[in-house]
Amino acid sequence: MTDQLAPLWQRIVAWPRFSALGLGLLAACAYPPLHLWPVGLAALAIFIALLREAGNWRRAAVLGWLFGWAHLTLANNWIATAFTYQAEMPAALGWAAVPLLCVYLAIYPALAALIAHLAGRKAGSLAFGTALAAGWIVTEWLRSWLFTGYPWPPLGLMLLGPWSSPGIALVLPWLGTYALSGLAILLAALLGWLVAGQRWIAAFTCVAAIFAAMLLPSPAQREGTIRFALIQPLLLQDELNDPSKFEEQFARIARLTVPGSDEKRLVLWPESAVPDYLEDGYPQRYYVSMTAAGNPKFARERIGNVIGADSRLLAGVVNLDIGEKDGVRRAVSARNSVIAMNGQGDIQLSYAKAHLVPYGEYLPMRSLLEPIGLSRLVAGSIDYLPGPGPRTLDLGEFGKAGAQICYEIVFSGQVVDRASRPDYIFNPSNDGWFGTWGPPQHLAQARLRAIEEGLPVLRATTTGISAVVDANGVVRRAIGRNREGRIDGLLPPAKSPTLFSRLGNALPLGWALLLALASAVAMRRRRV
Repeated sequence: MTDQLAPLWQRIVAWPRFSALGLGLLAACAYPPLHLWPVGLAALAIFIALLREAGNWRRAAVLGWLFGWAHLTLANNWIATAFTYQAEMPAALGWAAVPLLCVYLAIYPALAALIAHLAGRKAGSLAFGTALAAGWIVTEWLRSWLFTGYPWPPLGLMLLGPWSSPGIALVLPWLGTYALSGLAILLAALLGWLVAGQRWIAAFTCVAAIFAAMLLPSPAQREGTIRFALIQPLLLQDELNDPSKFEEQFARIARLTVPGSDEKRLVLWPESAVPDYLEDGYPQRYYVSMTAAGNPKFARERIGNVIGADSRLLAGVVNLDIGEKDGVRRAVSARNSVIAMNGQGDIQLSYAKAHLVPYGEYLPMRSLLEPIGLSRLVAGSIDYLPGPGPRTLDLGEFGKAGAQICYEIVFSGQVVDRASRPDYIFNPSNDGWFGTWGPPQHLAQARLRAIEEGLPVLRATTTGISAVVDANGVVRRAIGRNREGRIDGLLPPAKSPTLFSRLGNALPLGWALLLALASAVAMRRRRV
């Protein structure tokens, strides 16, 4: 440690728990919308050095938990906004819910810190960083599926470049998202080692290389052949479930869609865009009181007229499951779905969302929580049911579409039917829930999926950010937040199947094993 940095380091070590909290907050600044990734890498480097000073496994786990709690709480602050749209819950509850959720989420960084301490406490700084990287990969993967999973946000998100460049995330096809998080830790550990050893030329060279990689232009891609029209209708969240606004909402999306309806094109509408129930067979009261058109056949036909006879529509809709309760036919559950409809108003294919949002689309332990006022964060008293998982919708001349609704897109390795690889991923979303930080983070994670799967992603949202993302993760065109608009163009082509698309999350877990072995070898030699 240099003489200039020694006093600062002494203060950090003297107050390790407060330091871990502060470093966690700084690490969260590396994510969109701030995207201060140099700050994030520096915070990681200092945290790794601090963690290495932990005297025992308990202190290591506590430091990991405090770091994770602070950085996940700040990064997920957008969740609090959702509570402002639920009349049955006070908005202030949201600001308590986020840190309470992160009490659980921080367990995974704590486990990674514990693994690093147990496996690398006798090793040099680089070997210790390697052990932490291996542990972080495994625990972040566990966070993505345990208890239904919540991987938002992965640490490696800080290595994604600006909209025009994939940045270091260009290596995703050979790593996967969770191994990209391990790479972020490795880079931070390397920078910390260079600075601590006063290897200034090497440190400067490393920093310059990272900056260059983050801004490296994307490899050129050819244009596709499928014409599309992507619609962002600006359906405000506080008006979305108001029946008095349904006809106005449909008129707005129709006005944006009609130009070009005499052409052959793929039309893309967001989640929550269709105010009508389109399936037949529901009790009539659902069509009359809870939709715009009042009749499913009429609703389908007028949608067909809007998109045009030769067009195909992909749109987010809500479908109901009708059963009998107390002698009355009624909705007993719902499905958040994507439909494929032709220009004659015929629904040809559908996909039901598999990754549902706890407390948003269903209420865990409903019999216990609903009586005490803890209802879902969306209107209604019935739960959504999950679909079976990724499905490819074969649209013939409009290609094969993989559908991922809203936050499903954040689940690395779980977005594509590997038995039937699509040509592109359609990601309809209602980002009106997501506050200020949520939409740019949501788009960023869709870009990660595009890169690792080698597939373009088309995002249609109610309020923004809607975007066309090519298979290199570059945002070709976008419509910003709180604007209505439309994007016309040719669908970017898919790349050849990537290594990740073949192996899935076995790939990052394999990297974790290699890093663990490398750390073990380095610890035996104790030369680093």
